[in-house]
Amino acid sequence: MTSKDTFEYAVLRVVPRVERGESLNAGVLVYCRQRDYLGSRVHLDPERLRALDPTADPVAITAALQAAADVCSAAVVAGAAGREALGSRFRWLTAPRSTVVQPGPVHTGLTADPDAEADRLLRLLVLPVTD
Repeated sequence: MTSKDTFEYAVLRVVPRVERGESLNAGVLVYCRQRDYLGSRVHLDPERLRALDPTADPVAITAALQAAADVCSAAVVAGAAGREALGSRFRWLTAPRSTVVQPGPVHTGLTADPDAEADRLLRLLVLPVTD
């Protein structure tokens, strides 16, 4: 039997017009301290974004989502934030903010494979439902 560890996750939401409060799920952040894992998956659906706000800039929003992914992966372009400890990066990424890309609440679960969990959560919570 494969052991399972606690993980935390949050959905990255795009809120193109903060004053309206409408959002579109566009990514997930997954953190598992026991497995020394911090990962993300991002996907922006431009058509769904246009439905919320025809004036939204999908290129700029994609760049903001990629910046969060870069912090997760400790990419050089993430700068000092990408060099922080995994837990610190996750907490920084999930801190409340009132920008176009906002984290949802942090949830927990159990997993034997946090990387596969990130894929599962992307399919479940972000990607459009297909038949």
